[in-house]
Amino acid sequence: MKKIIHMSDLHVGYKDLGDRFLKIITNLKIQKREEAGDYVIIITGDLVENAHLQQDYSKVKEILNDLKRAGFDHVLLIPGNHDYGTGDYGDKKFVSIFKEVFYGDTKDYPRLDVIEGVAFLGLDSMAAELYWYDSLWAEGELGEEQLSRLQELLRTDEVRVCEKRVIYLHHHPFDARPFHELKDSRNLNNILTRAMAEGVSVDALLYGHNHAGEEHNGNWGIPHCYDAGSATQKSRPFYMRWLPWFKTNSSIREIDLGDDSAASSTILELI
Repeated sequence: MKKIIHMSDLHVGYKDLGDRFLKIITNLKIQKREEAGDYVIIITGDLVENAHLQQDYSKVKEILNDLKRAGFDHVLLIPGNHDYGTGDYGDKKFVSIFKEVFYGDTKDYPRLDVIEGVAFLGLDSMAAELYWYDSLWAEGELGEEQLSRLQELLRTDEVRVCEKRVIYLHHHPFDARPFHELKDSRNLNNILTRAMAEGVSVDALLYGHNHAGEEHNGNWGIPHCYDAGSATQKSRPFYMRWLPWFKTNSSIREIDLGDDSAASSTILELI
């Protein structure tokens, strides 16, 4: 079974974070080059700082293509609030642009990839948060349609026969903060706990957005629950840095799905 390397919140385009991301990937290739085929890389959103600067999409894409050329064949990602606009204000036009650039298709979310007996389901937590009346701030929402598709997918034979299942999204499903919450986290909880009650395990829930880099293992009955922090350690605005719960951490993790103990993940030093 492949291991996961989970990172989030790159914010390429903000100050020197593009160079930091390139350094992270360079060090990852050096450290893991002999084992590249053993990993699935998951990036849970905010690849860029400002989607209006499309050259930053291209820069991230180029770096990820180089990672794939180095033997990391499986790189999975989903969008965050910055990938659809400025972070505080989103625009629907970026939904299709993001898909075309990073997936090369226009399929709906959830994104389903089955890799060596593990089902990876990627959610777009900005999907229902781009209407004129709620597109401000950094809140997220999965929406009824996407949640319905997730519920249906979890009941399909293709997903049920898998040994493990991993859900990944951008917005933090547990730690609600003012203007930064996942609005329908309770609905997501209901779907996942119902699936587990029906005998379909949910083995990992991965996310970012809060930049905190904390573990929430065991929440909702899921053994692996991780916030990857900000891989590039994007700093907070000066008026927020003194608040302890807004401290930025980089928690790029290597996660072993075959181990549900406390030692199942380690933080990688890649900067």
